[in-house]
Amino acid sequence: MYFDYSSAANPIRQGLIGSVPYHSFSGAFFDEGPTRIQPLDISTALKCEGPATSPALCANFVRIVKGSVMTTAEATSQLFFVYKGSGRTDACGESIHWSKGDYMVLPAHGQAMHYTEEEAGLYWVHDAPLLRYLGVAPSTARFKPTLFEYSKAEAKLESIANDPVTAKANRVSVLLANRNFPQTRTITHTLWAMFGLLPAGKIQYPHRHESVALDFVVDCKPGCYTMIGTELDESGMIKNGIREDWAPGASFVTPPGYWHSHHNESGADAHVLPIQDAGLHTYLRTLEITFSHPGHDHTTHISQTP
Repeated sequence: MYFDYSSAANPIRQGLIGSVPYHSFSGAFFDEGPTRIQPLDISTALKCEGPATSPALCANFVRIVKGSVMTTAEATSQLFFVYKGSGRTDACGESIHWSKGDYMVLPAHGQAMHYTEEEAGLYWVHDAPLLRYLGVAPSTARFKPTLFEYSKAEAKLESIANDPVTAKANRVSVLLANRNFPQTRTITHTLWAMFGLLPAGKIQYPHRHESVALDFVVDCKPGCYTMIGTELDESGMIKNGIREDWAPGASFVTPPGYWHSHHNESGADAHVLPIQDAGLHTYLRTLEITFSHPGHDHTTHISQTP
């Protein structure tokens, strides 16, 4: 087949491929109900095989009620954030013990068994949609199963928040990084994860990037929200944007190229966990982060090895 350039160069505008829509998912899932897994699936809007939350990633809510559950994904990278509870995961021939606030990444491996003696909630993101599109299966583990402990991430974040220089940055945050990927400084070769603080009374001014952000609200009080839009006004703030009010355990999709800013009018500090396919974008040199206000964003990395 042969096409005129003007009719094929922008397949989103032509309606040939689905754009990434803004979408949100309620954290009420974690509060009640049986043990189950809920894919955050918007594959119909994306016009791709599901489940998928972006063209490359699939996010999931996992609830475990005193027992076990198996997760399965044909993926090169899986990331689990422990939203609530404590327990153990058996995968890749290893047992990993986790508790609230920890992060766990698994390499090219399909199945993992998760056990808990109490109620637990996990936020699970993997890159299976990317592999389905490429028509490939994972064959090589690029990293070892790794646990990032909440205590270490929190200590690093606190030191950033208390430093007179980094505390003034637009984003007070810690990027989780695996030493296997010194070029991208990301948690896996495809995934990027940030443990971010949104201080009380602060605004994190608009920025945008070409990776899709799957934002998970770790904790907050009413009065925290994100503005999302495609345009800025004369003051550098988002024009005619969508307001997404935060709630603990909620997740929302920020489309690539969209401006977004975070606001805390609650009177208490809040924390957010954006997970993106920015590991891949960074390696491809296509991330293109842009800030609406002068100055760079000072984000600090911490690296862990098993």
